Amino acid sequence: MLRRRASLPLLSLVPLLAGCPAPSPQGATDSAAPASGGPTSPAEAAWFIRAPGDGGIDFRHETGHRDRYYMPESACGGAALFDMDNDGDLDVYLVQAGSLLLPPELRPPNRLFENRGDGTFTDVSERSGTGDRGYGMGVACGDYDDDGDIDLFVANYGRNILYRNNGDGVFDDVTVAAGLANEGWSTCGVFFDYDADGDLDLYVCSYLFWTPENEIDCYNDMGSLDFCSPMSHNTPAPDQLYRNNGDGTFTDVSEAAGITTSLGTGLGVLAGDFNLDSRPDLFIANDAMKDQLWINQGDGTFINDALIAGCAVDNDGVAKAGMGVTTADLDDDGDLDLMVCNLGQEADSMYRNDGGFFTDVTASAGLGHVSRAFTRFGMAWHDFNHDGLPDLYQANGRVKRLVETFSEDPYAEPNLLFRGVGPLRFVEQFPRGGTAEPLHHNSRAAAFGDIDNDGDIDILINNIDGPPYLLLNIAPKAGHWLLVRAVNDYGSDALGATVLIRLGDRVIRREVRPAYSYLASNDPRVHFGLGDRDRIDEVIITWPDGAAESFGPLRADQIIELRRGAGKPGPP
Repeated sequence: MLRRRASLPLLSLVPLLAGCPAPSPQGATDSAAPASGGPTSPAEAAWFIRAPGDGGIDFRHETGHRDRYYMPESACGGAALFDMDNDGDLDVYLVQAGSLLLPPELRPPNRLFENRGDGTFTDVSERSGTGDRGYGMGVACGDYDDDGDIDLFVANYGRNILYRNNGDGVFDDVTVAAGLANEGWSTCGVFFDYDADGDLDLYVCSYLFWTPENEIDCYNDMGSLDFCSPMSHNTPAPDQLYRNNGDGTFTDVSEAAGITTSLGTGLGVLAGDFNLDSRPDLFIANDAMKDQLWINQGDGTFINDALIAGCAVDNDGVAKAGMGVTTADLDDDGDLDLMVCNLGQEADSMYRNDGGFFTDVTASAGLGHVSRAFTRFGMAWHDFNHDGLPDLYQANGRVKRLVETFSEDPYAEPNLLFRGVGPLRFVEQFPRGGTAEPLHHNSRAAAFGDIDNDGDIDILINNIDGPPYLLLNIAPKAGHWLLVRAVNDYGSDALGATVLIRLGDRVIRREVRPAYSYLASNDPRVHFGLGDRDRIDEVIITWPDGAAESFGPLRADQIIELRRGAGKPGPP
């Protein structure tokens, strides 16, 4: 019998930790936005500062790279922000790799860092039992056993790992007992309830059928040995869909669900209702292959509609090197827009959703030029400056060497920050990457969340063969904010729930979604930038089973927990 945590108070407010920012006109836009890549207005200002000593996160990623260019070495480096101990702040999990040629016991372990409550961290890896030594890729977080504690799934080259959170700071490796001991090359995963039975199922992306013994020699444009494209091997591996049996175990239903009918080289995954039929779908970003949009049929099966829906390839019909993914309703029309970031010399792919059909709007969004010079991995849309418009952050790092370098690491690149200046419109914000101090590393996972509980979104970045970045948000604020934790009956984050807020005539939609970016799990709390609005007229939460509740009105500038059953019946 799986235990369920006793109910907490139905509605709780977290005290405001930071003063209210000065308001400015909601949704203000630049009437004459500069071309991407040039100076922006308002005046240049740092939006992030690297925390001293990265908040005590003592970690250095290792790929084990020596002479051979093994493909997993270029793709690893996951990270998670999650509340492991239910104390209201975000803890940190960083995924390690080590040498592919060494046995696991000789590789460095993954590390878990507990938030002290002030945005600084203590290493609790050994006590927690989460120090997996597999060749690590990504991480997914979710309460799969409905006991109120967030569990960890680690995707590896080799055997994957499921850690069950016992609620006392200790995790148990339950991989074999749960039926998840898959061997292969997994990259990332997402917990979501595809069959609407009230527990979290698991989708796992796979990359290639690959071993060190079958690696081949590939060359860059300078004629030197370098990492290969996945098409050099052309051995895409099938993804897996695991149905939660409700007793702590999972069943592989990939074939029965139709997932094996379309192969890919998955590096990014999103769960969301992309066609507004109240069922969670899946979008998969594939590397050098067509992306997939798995539409949930409601009978346990999925159909890949990406080509028909217009999000399998870009506007030129090209399948690009999809890595990181993000989604949000950018234009407030009620459906989820999409973005996939890609390899250097390829533009990003930004798709406007019009009722389940997508249009590539990368160029008109201002994202078709600047990013082409870089290889992008972790990314997300968030309103970093609270002006009511989502911004874009991208973490970059090469997979092939170029003549131009930014540091001693030939794969290092600066990251990018774009300011939202209107619905579906962005310009680059300077200084580049949003930090006064230039930061040049080979970045992979970027995990987003309010690390210090001051109401704005911070960033944790795992850098290949380097230390992480803990970037604290210091953006000049243009308005107010709200951070909502939507909690289900078991005291867990209600993954897949939709949170709507009403601000006069404007309705903003966001979803409870930790899985986005690249190999990352993010703060499941839902963040809203409010512009000049200091009061929310109504919050409507539609729970994963379709039931809706209304809360409010609420004041702005607070972190609030909204628990199922505490609101008024919402609209159907």
